[in-house]
Amino acid sequence: MKSRSMRLVQSAALAATLAASVFTVVGGNASVASAASKKYTVAFVVGAEADPFFQSMFVGASAEAAKDNINLIWQGNPVDYSPSTQIPVVQQVLALKPNALVIGPTDTKALQPYIAQAVKSGIPVFNVDSGDANQSNITSWVTGNNVQGGQAAADALASAMGYDANCTASAPCTVAVGVSSITTSTDAARLAGFTAELKAKYPHISALNPIVSNSQPSVAQSGFANDIAAHALKGIFAIDGTDAEGAASAITAAGSAGANIKVIAYDAYAANIASMQAGKIAAIISQQPALEGTDIIAAVYKDLTSDKGKTGPQKNIAHLLTLPNYTLTPTSSAAIIAKYQYSAS
Repeated sequence: MKSRSMRLVQSAALAATLAASVFTVVGGNASVASAASKKYTVAFVVGAEADPFFQSMFVGASAEAAKDNINLIWQGNPVDYSPSTQIPVVQQVLALKPNALVIGPTDTKALQPYIAQAVKSGIPVFNVDSGDANQSNITSWVTGNNVQGGQAAADALASAMGYDANCTASAPCTVAVGVSSITTSTDAARLAGFTAELKAKYPHISALNPIVSNSQPSVAQSGFANDIAAHALKGIFAIDGTDAEGAASAITAAGSAGANIKVIAYDAYAANIASMQAGKIAAIISQQPALEGTDIIAAVYKDLTSDKGKTGPQKNIAHLLTLPNYTLTPTSSAAIIAKYQYSAS
């Protein structure tokens, strides 16, 4: 397997260096030109490539690509989860004319022109994790059940805070929320599920405006530190794994002021599992990123090898495949935690 550093495209030097260094080839050593006659080449563009969620997704995607004899071009900005850093990567991989494009859009609308360009040029587009607002351009989309995940997080947070005893009309519980982006479909859906569940079942919990971190734990930590200093926080919902890392660090830095804050986190990073076992996180909503990677590459292969080729969705390919989440707690067995902890690539 290639090292992570060989899979990264540094956005500052992207235009100058991509032609020479863009390829991470899984399943063979052929160039795009020679591979076209022997095997399919699939471009796979994610957000913050160093995020353990995407690293785990790579494990599944690369294994399926090798099985299907696919050349996989895996790219993404190393750390910044934003359309401004993702768009140049998409532009450059589309110039290579891959047989298909898999993308987790960092914004539901900002990537639409580039997705439409791909479809118009005959390149089928697949969504993984996050989705494009215009699903008519998407052949298939594999994602987690994000609304349900947000609802589960609200229930877990209310339970951890002792809602019935500690949150009342006269003394509501204030909680902070951290997201990587409020314009990506995943975080937006989790936030919507969380907010709706609070309104329906926990009216005495008040959520602050979300902290936006662009998948950078240090930014999340700073935002949570400010919220801890300004409010008597009872809880935190970290909508993705990098925000969970930031929350754990902010609570540690706050000392006694953070000692009783309950955190519900998304994403079973090894670091987040360790924080849960150390008592800094009350529960983790775990996705299945490796399976997302496996399933989306399997869908691409089915589409490309069907009679219709790449002209559109095939009857044996689900347009939307939604995978369940799992809630991990300190009482979860070692076997369950090992099963759902994200794989390192």
